[in-house]
Amino acid sequence: MDSFEWNKIIGAILGTAIFIFVVRLVAENLYEPEKPAKPGYVVEGVVENPAGGGTAAPAEETMPDWGTVLASADVAGGKTISTKCEQCHDLSKGGPNKIGPNLFGVVDRPRGSHEGFSYSSALKAKPGNWTYDELFKFIKAPGVDIPGTKMSFAGLRSDKDRINLIAFLRSNADSPAPIPAAAPKKEAAPAAAPADGAAPAKGAAPAEAAKPKAP
Repeated sequence: MDSFEWNKIIGAILGTAIFIFVVRLVAENLYEPEKPAKPGYVVEGVVENPAGGGTAAPAEETMPDWGTVLASADVAGGKTISTKCEQCHDLSKGGPNKIGPNLFGVVDRPRGSHEGFSYSSALKAKPGNWTYDELFKFIKAPGVDIPGTKMSFAGLRSDKDRINLIAFLRSNADSPAPIPAAAPKKEAAPAAAPADGAAPAKGAAPAEAAKPKAP
């Protein structure tokens, strides 16, 4: 085969490659997918950063008044909810570790402390105990509260479900963690006095006329 034939073959290959490149470029411009205004899936507990630059920190959540809510919590309902936990955790005293550590007596237990379980470095790096507040935040969205945790549970969105579950976990111990005192009720702010010359409120008794001072 002479050089002329080789040039024809090489030219055909280059022409085909250029044609494919041009078709692909035109197709990308014609059929560019339209990005949605909002994501179709929102991770619970994570808020969008309006200024851009990725995901913002989880929104701060108001904690329950544990001295009040634990007294009225549905412990039996919490035990029912705990069946979701039992897919990965054993709840009995002296029970084995499963995919997750045994949870008997977990309330107010130091994090990453159950003997024989290999905790994630993310959880071991977060000191402190499993207080009511910490459990309340973690159970809502484990991967948001402690990024890097091994726990793949999606979480419980309902405040009531989390309170009932924590009430049951508290009872599931030899010595249940103490219930804190209820927060004092806030006193209502006193009504503002009417400005001079303002009409008295409807139904209010008229003020006494000022008496002249004795000479």
